[in-house]
Amino acid sequence: MVEAKKKGLVLRMLDGIERVGNRLPHPVTLFFILCLIVMGASAIFASLGVQIEDPKKPGEMLAINSLLSMEGIAYIFKNMITNFINFPPLGTVLVTMIGIGLAERTGLIGACLRGLVTSVPRSLMTAALVFGGVMSSMASDAGYVILTPLGAVLFAGLGRHPLAGLAAAFAGVSGGFSANLLLTATDPLLGDLTIKAAATLDPAYAEGMTLAMNWYFMIASVFLLTIIGTFVTEKIVEPRLGEYKGEVTEEVNYLSKEEKRGLWGALISLIVTIGLLSLLVVPSWGPLREGHADILTSPFMSSLVPVLLIFFFVPGFVYGVMTKEIKNDRDVTKQLNETMASMGSFLVLAFFAGQFIAYFNYTNMGIVLAVRGAELIEGAGLSGIPLILMFIFVSGFINLFIGSASAKWAIMAPVFVPIMMQLGYSPELTQLVYRIADSTTNVISPLMAYFAIIIAFAQKYDKNMGIGTLIATMLPYSIAFTIGWVIMLFVWMLTGIDIGPNAPIYYNN
Repeated sequence: MVEAKKKGLVLRMLDGIERVGNRLPHPVTLFFILCLIVMGASAIFASLGVQIEDPKKPGEMLAINSLLSMEGIAYIFKNMITNFINFPPLGTVLVTMIGIGLAERTGLIGACLRGLVTSVPRSLMTAALVFGGVMSSMASDAGYVILTPLGAVLFAGLGRHPLAGLAAAFAGVSGGFSANLLLTATDPLLGDLTIKAAATLDPAYAEGMTLAMNWYFMIASVFLLTIIGTFVTEKIVEPRLGEYKGEVTEEVNYLSKEEKRGLWGALISLIVTIGLLSLLVVPSWGPLREGHADILTSPFMSSLVPVLLIFFFVPGFVYGVMTKEIKNDRDVTKQLNETMASMGSFLVLAFFAGQFIAYFNYTNMGIVLAVRGAELIEGAGLSGIPLILMFIFVSGFINLFIGSASAKWAIMAPVFVPIMMQLGYSPELTQLVYRIADSTTNVISPLMAYFAIIIAFAQKYDKNMGIGTLIATMLPYSIAFTIGWVIMLFVWMLTGIDIGPNAPIYYNN
């Protein structure tokens, strides 16, 4: 009876989250509404004479600019196209996806994931699944549709509960989405927004920031999440599921000879590509080194987007040729066209998000909110660990209702990055904390884009699987990932080690 009541309470809570989330407008509509709110708020605050001392120019006052004034209305019409073109992640995401899209559509990334998890000893299968899931973020959302069902198939083929394999893969793909040994499309997508937000308060500091600002921490996170995910699967989730008594049997689909040959060709081409790219930056005379003593301060760090394009494009092309997925230049063009066609929704979102960010900066509301917000937080006595935990809670809670990481960060970055800078924390750290909160709550968010697909995969083995059952299965991962990641974050902060290239933890203005 008690157990039934507990389940009923959980399900009611989840149903409430789903209802509220479904009533929220589409992210595009949300940004349009936010633009209207900024317009109205700027007019009200400007008429009230709201102003602060300019943090960038001590002794001078900074006032709110109204978007509904003569100058403001002219700004809206004159800069609409510019605001879209200058939306920070627009160019970086589209360029990066050219390389990643080709690698994905030729089958290279899928073959890498399958090869990884089918070539390890039985005792390491769980760890390989979680690790492969975390690493799958290099191909954006490919892990959801490739690795998650594969995890169930592998576990069923080994006589283990298939839903435990599905859960392990899903935990790695979604819960560890931000972590990776490599830079992924997420880094420029969020990084550009963070740099833009930091520039509103300190343009000089923003100029020195790189898109790899969280890389060191995320590399370490891969191994942490793999260990935690393996432990939770084998000690909590799989024992709870018990023995699988379903009728579905699976046969593991291993790599074909053609796929293996393609992977070897892709690996060789990748090594050659890395060698040639190294010539551009390692020697002091390299075009991307330009005589800089430190690579981290060289032009190479601001050239990561084209480097990522080449890094994925060349192996993807070689793999496609060797597996006959690419027979001529038309096949390459077709696959690139399909990749860009899939970015249509992002372009629409980018238009409205670009207007919102530009309006926010023009009105000076971001700086005013940063200063007033910092004063309010300081007055409440929040700093250090309580402050970080509060930000994680706020970001994770919002993630339950708005699934898009870029949409949330486009809204939050202009407000929270300057506030945290005012309190002495770097923009790089603020972005890192956001990524932790966003990733760890993905696996329990019923409004996450792929949640329904994961349920469909699970219902193959358990027809009674629903939202509540899946979230109950994934909740231990969310809790364990959050606790483990937060502990590592605080230990990292105590050491004072940079969280990425030229990415300190604290901000000193």
